[in-house]
Amino acid sequence: MESAIFAERMSRLGTESAFEVLAKAKALEAQGRDIVHLEIGQPDFPTPANICEAAFKAMKDGHTGYCPSAGVHEFREVVAQHITETRGVTIHPDEVTVTPGAKPIIFFTILALIDEGDEVIYPEPGFPIYESVIDFIGGKAVPLRLREEVDFRFRIADLEAAISERTKLLILNSPQNPTGGTLTAADLEAIAELALKHNFYVLTDEVYSRILYEGTHQSILSFPGMKEQTILIEGHSKTYAMTGWRLGYGIAPQAIADKITQLTINSNSCTATFTQIAGIEALTGPQTFVTQMVAEFQKRRDAIVDGLNAIDGISCIKPLGSFYVFPNVEQLPISCEALADYLMDEAGVALLPGTSFGKYGDGYLRLSYANSLENIQEALRRMETALANLVA
Repeated sequence: MESAIFAERMSRLGTESAFEVLAKAKALEAQGRDIVHLEIGQPDFPTPANICEAAFKAMKDGHTGYCPSAGVHEFREVVAQHITETRGVTIHPDEVTVTPGAKPIIFFTILALIDEGDEVIYPEPGFPIYESVIDFIGGKAVPLRLREEVDFRFRIADLEAAISERTKLLILNSPQNPTGGTLTAADLEAIAELALKHNFYVLTDEVYSRILYEGTHQSILSFPGMKEQTILIEGHSKTYAMTGWRLGYGIAPQAIADKITQLTINSNSCTATFTQIAGIEALTGPQTFVTQMVAEFQKRRDAIVDGLNAIDGISCIKPLGSFYVFPNVEQLPISCEALADYLMDEAGVALLPGTSFGKYGDGYLRLSYANSLENIQEALRRMETALANLVA
């Protein structure tokens, strides 16, 4: 064959721009350029030693083979107890499905629930994989705009207007990627009422639940009646600096959990056993690392927000969670896509245009402050110089 002939559905599958920009930045570094990385959402802290030691011991003890596709029972027990304690709803281990990272829960949930033409409401600007998978499966992706004027939450009236008789699923993400916004208890109560009234499922992505700077994390799973209609996504990548370990999990009504397990069997068989044993240590061992990491992220957040607001043409609200800022750059005489390219090429600062997260991200940039305070301050200096030259 002269060229590959792909299935039509592949044309509907999107990507995650952070990895594309990372590859470009690495290519520039290979040419000798100095690049400050603010594009990738990866904690710059090493995985805690006690977690690594638990994995090493597990491997030495022979835990290197297959395990049940739903996950190691001991890990599922620990996860069930953790979610029970943190969300205030009793979870059984059979309602836990372990996957290599949290992304498969997004994919498998949509694959299990959505038929062609079913509508899925998702936050935008939002994690691009939501829309990508909805489109790939053949569902109808319905964006729900996150608005800067309400701290990058969505208006409940906008959600009500988006609901139709074809609505099968609503995706929530709080704290959010890319904006750092969080939903309030009042928001979640109103959302729960709508989900129960219109009988749709809620997929709640809570992978940043521990990276919160004010108040306590709120989950829609905690509201009366919602356990039967909620699929919760969690994982160890962000909280315990375990991105490369690929350890995530979903909490779902057992009938849905069984379907997710079935899809796991048909795709990746299982998640590495020794990784799950390390995951037990992460949840049951000392939590000092998490507290210290979040405190450091808060210092960086404050510095990057202050620094961005000091640059002419940029305004940035202070996020309440995650490790991203989403500054408004609409006052600059250049599109956000061109601006991101300009800052990479001219200033050596790798970041993402807001449109990487959907059309409602137009006029914004996303910066990850999962980098040292020194590097963040250097990036701000470079940006200020480059933008002064741009508008001169």
